[in-house]
Amino acid sequence: MATNITFHAGCINARERSELLKQKGVTIWLTGLSASGKSTIACALEQTLLHQGKFTYRLDGDNVRFGLNKDLGFDEDSRVENIRRIGEASNPLLEVAKLFSDASCFTITAFISPYRLDRKTVRDLHTKANLGFVEVFVDAPLTIVEQRDPKGLYKKARAGEIKDFTGISAPYEPPEDPEIHIKTDECDITQAVKTISEYLVSHGYL
Repeated sequence: MATNITFHAGCINARERSELLKQKGVTIWLTGLSASGKSTIACALEQTLLHQGKFTYRLDGDNVRFGLNKDLGFDEDSRVENIRRIGEASNPLLEVAKLFSDASCFTITAFISPYRLDRKTVRDLHTKANLGFVEVFVDAPLTIVEQRDPKGLYKKARAGEIKDFTGISAPYEPPEDPEIHIKTDECDITQAVKTISEYLVSHGYL
């Protein structure tokens, strides 16, 4: 880290910003297997919140890998680094994308994020910064996501064309105590968004 820099505090603190925008910053962290429905739910939730007049932004796993994390692969070390960068992006005390939560934004993330330790690290960063963190387990059985397989990735993984593919040749560690558990083989997008929205209401975010 450079030593010839000085942090320049703004004139508006977090409480004032939250009061002016009439919302508290929170990260809604969607985790689950590829094709479980994370991105679909995230898009629908973003639209719903924006239509309610809420300052909202969505970070999607594939989209982030086009830019911020384009240098990373899918091996374990790369996945850990991927989540570290994203986690810091939602934390106002850390790297560049700290602006999301610091700006009282509803930050929706849709990442496989397969390791419990990485998700705990992100949660702890939010807790220390007094930021809201809602873990949403977007759950679908492997048999179901393989049937969906919209990008043909499971087929390639089964054929050995993709290494370190979560659920096939790399592990996925499901959340043990998520705030929200959505089984996408048992509900539709509308119900999933309603479940998340109701949680946000009951916990004072909406």
